[in-house]
Amino acid sequence: MMQTDVLILGIGNLLWADEGFGVRAVEALNQGYRFPANVRLMDGGTQGIYLVPYVQQADVLIVFDAIDYGLAPGTLKIVRDAEVPKFMGAKKMSLHQTGFQEVLAMAELLGDYPQKLLLIGVQPVELEDYGGSLRAQVKAGIEPALEIALAFLDDLGIAAERRQVPDDTRALAPPSLAITPYETQRPADSEACRSGDARVLRSPAFYFDPKPVAQEALNLSVDIDRRGRD
Repeated sequence: MMQTDVLILGIGNLLWADEGFGVRAVEALNQGYRFPANVRLMDGGTQGIYLVPYVQQADVLIVFDAIDYGLAPGTLKIVRDAEVPKFMGAKKMSLHQTGFQEVLAMAELLGDYPQKLLLIGVQPVELEDYGGSLRAQVKAGIEPALEIALAFLDDLGIAAERRQVPDDTRALAPPSLAITPYETQRPADSEACRSGDARVLRSPAFYFDPKPVAQEALNLSVDIDRRGRD
């Protein structure tokens, strides 16, 4: 019996608040559970087409992401198989969604496409907060999203083992990007404004002083080949 290769992928940009839902979900899954060797967990971030080889290798693909479904903020929605590419590009919130549509299209074009796809998406609350973390409604959706993924795997005969103690030693991303230091070490707005800093724009230390461009006389020469004309 051939082994089923599974890729569990979290995509999004955790630097933009609820955009980080997918990354945080797969991070929590990695910390809380052990999986068989045929299951791979990956922080896909915003890597776009660089994910194509990994998608090609997968028989089953599970994706966590923040998607604008037009639903109430914090709502989870499940999309399966052929419907997944449509939802990834229906209401694009960022470039990574267009990129992942292309990932799926390229994998299909190259002839290696997952047999089963599951997209677990959440309706974001806030995206325009650079350096911000997940809002409460979205963060509350992580555990239910994991339960959906685990149930899907269980239906395929793939069992995950819950860790007695969360494992931070095999993180999918650098430790500084883990949710606790990311949230607790964020500078206050007074130290690092993230929405256009009026202190800079109004400060006398910064001013716009365009310099005139010196106009130099043009010195043109034309070399005419008159061979055969004289």
